Amino acid sequence: MALLSVTDLSVFIGRLKPLDGISFDIGKGEIVGMVGESGSGKSLTAMSVMGLLPLIGGKMTSGSIRFDGIDLATLPEPHYRALRGRRIALISQNPMTSLDPIIRIGAQIDQVSILHLGLSDAAARARSIDIMQQLRIPEAATVHGNYPHQLSGGMKQRVVIAMALAADPELMIADEPTTALDVTIQAQIIQIVVDLVRERGLSLLLITHDMGVVAQACDKVVVLYAGRVAETNGIDAIFGEPQHPYTRELIRCIPRHDQLRGSLTGIPGAVPSVMDYPSGCRFHPRCADALDICAGAIPALEQKAAGFAACHAAINAAGKVSAHG
Repeated sequence: MALLSVTDLSVFIGRLKPLDGISFDIGKGEIVGMVGESGSGKSLTAMSVMGLLPLIGGKMTSGSIRFDGIDLATLPEPHYRALRGRRIALISQNPMTSLDPIIRIGAQIDQVSILHLGLSDAAARARSIDIMQQLRIPEAATVHGNYPHQLSGGMKQRVVIAMALAADPELMIADEPTTALDVTIQAQIIQIVVDLVRERGLSLLLITHDMGVVAQACDKVVVLYAGRVAETNGIDAIFGEPQHPYTRELIRCIPRHDQLRGSLTGIPGAVPSVMDYPSGCRFHPRCADALDICAGAIPALEQKAAGFAACHAAINAAGKVSAHG
C-alpha cells in the first residue's frame, strides 16, 4: 500500500486551473523525483499535499490526496496542523527566507520537537544538536546559538533540513532544496538528504529541475508538464526507454562529460502560461513527434511499457513511433 496516493488532483486559483488531473503514488521508504520545467506545477503539487493552498487563494476542486489512509482533502485544519511537520515535513526552496532572522537557529529547530514530540527544552536542544551533527554541521552546539545571518547559504539549508527531520516524519517533501546554492554545495546537500532518508527508512518526494540528481537519487520519477502528468515510471525505465517525448527532451538536456563544446541544446519554446494552455496535449506545439490528434484530443494517462504516459505517440519495443487514438 502506498504511503501517499494522489489521484486525479485538480486545483483552481481564481478562474485558472494550474493543476489538472495529477496522479502518482509514493511507497514507504521510496524516493520519488518530480521533474519538469518552471511552471509545470511541481511546487503547487507540494503545497496541495501540505494543505497550504489557502495561503495563495488555491482550492482543490477534484481528486483525492490520501496519506497512510487519511483523506487529506477533508482533514480539518487543526488536525492538518498536527500532521504537518510531525508526519509530513517540507524542505522549502529558499533557506534565506525560510528562517526567522530574529530567532536563534537552535530555538527554531527545538520548537518542532517541543510542539510535536512534547520534549522538554533540554531534551529538544540535545535532539537538535544531534540532528545538526548528522547533517555534518561543524560545531553544532555553537551554531545552535547563532542567528541565521551568521551562517552561509549551505549551512542555512542544513538547518532547514534539520527542522524537517526534528519530529521524525514519515514523508519529506523537498521542494528544489538547493536552488539558492552553488553547484558544489548542491551536490553535498542532496547526498546528505538522500543518505539520511535511506538510513531512516523515510519516504521522499524530491522536486527538482536536475535530471542528473534524479538519476542518482530516486527510485521512481513523475514528469510534469503544464499542470499535467506526462509520464511516471521507475528510474531505469525512465532513462532507458522513456515513453513521452517531453521526458526524452529533458534527458537530452543533461550535460555529459564527453560532450563537445557547443553541442548542448535546450527544448525549443517555453512552458505555456496557465492563462493560455493549448488544446489537446499541452506539449504538442513543442513536440517533434506530434501527430494530428495531439492538437485536439487530451491524451489519457495510460499504461505504456512498465509505467504510465499521457501521449498519443508512444515508443514501442522496436523504438518506432506508434499512434494511439
